[in-house]
Amino acid sequence: MLYQAYQRQRDLTAPVRALAGLATWTLGELPGSWTDNRLARQASAGYEMIGRSRLTHERPPFGIDSVTMGGEETAVQEKVVLASPFSSLLHFVKEVAEPQPTVLLVTALAGHFSTLLRATVRSLLPDHDVYVTDWHNARDVGLEHGSFGLDDYIGQVIAYLEYIGPLTHVLAVCQPCPAALAATALMAAGDNPAQPRSLTLMAGPVDTRINPTKVNDLAHSKPLHWFEQNVITSVPLRYPGALRRVYPGFLQVAGFVSMNLERHVRQHLRLYSHLVHGDEEEAAQIADFYDEYFAVLDIAAEFYLETIDRVFQRELLARGQFSWRGQLVELGAIRRTALLTVEGALDDVCGAGQTLAAQELCTGIKPAKKRHHLQPGVGHYGVFSGSKWERQIYPIVRNFILANQ
Repeated sequence: MLYQAYQRQRDLTAPVRALAGLATWTLGELPGSWTDNRLARQASAGYEMIGRSRLTHERPPFGIDSVTMGGEETAVQEKVVLASPFSSLLHFVKEVAEPQPTVLLVTALAGHFSTLLRATVRSLLPDHDVYVTDWHNARDVGLEHGSFGLDDYIGQVIAYLEYIGPLTHVLAVCQPCPAALAATALMAAGDNPAQPRSLTLMAGPVDTRINPTKVNDLAHSKPLHWFEQNVITSVPLRYPGALRRVYPGFLQVAGFVSMNLERHVRQHLRLYSHLVHGDEEEAAQIADFYDEYFAVLDIAAEFYLETIDRVFQRELLARGQFSWRGQLVELGAIRRTALLTVEGALDDVCGAGQTLAAQELCTGIKPAKKRHHLQPGVGHYGVFSGSKWERQIYPIVRNFILANQ
């Protein structure tokens, strides 16, 4: 009933948003002398804010058509090179004179599309041959394709690494850090030739017992069956994934917004002010962020519940008790893969120390092949996007990959 109630609310408010969008467009078409009127600008800004009061459920485009390399623009093509019902492997293809280090960017399956890491991809592209995991909206995956759990996610990462081939470097951001670490350990234990040359874990919950945040507290506040009964719902009949049990993306985003409600309200007030005063560039920056932030996907119930249980409640990977399809995951088996961990000092989603824990758990990696970086002054999203990512964190990541190429 939860999803159906949400859908009815969307259907009922859709005409209001459509009328607001029409009003915004109409005001924009009026002569400039009229729209210079302050009341008219306030009305236009108000209508635009109403039109923006919605979530979307389709992946936005990455929109990366070119990158600057050596002072020149180089064309980029986004291609799907491998696809399954629940995900696709994207390759950002460009022509280069010399081969570049190959990087697989493992993205989160946590209510947002992979395009949330657009800034990360854009930074990586000039120096690397970039592949990206692109997880599909479970709402659009039919029941005939079966379930999708945490073991399936790990298996998909392994399959992508085997497709790309040896000498690949892995960069995992946020939620997939435990999965990427487990995949690397499994490949190392099996002496898989496609095991990564380096593994960079950024702001991910490897050991959630350390410096717990509101996210960790929430996971421990209720038994697992509470989550199953209260936040898992069925997809409405109108969608391809009808009757599939999911954790809806709208709940995930609502939870993230509630954690920093004052900040989000303040940002929307700033957006309104910029629209009223005609500050187009500043308004566009805020609007673009929320267009991406409010594009949500639904998560298969199995994956969500298993992640809550195995990663956040029982901390199995950190305790050395994590298994994959009946096989114990031994982090000590990782020997040939170099390890970089990156954290934000102000991260309120994944507390500082939770990702660093991987350094101690990976006992088989020589100290010379390990590095940790704690970035002052950044929260969760600042670890992989924004000015400090571009100027301070990314150079460390780039140099680490190059040193282990």
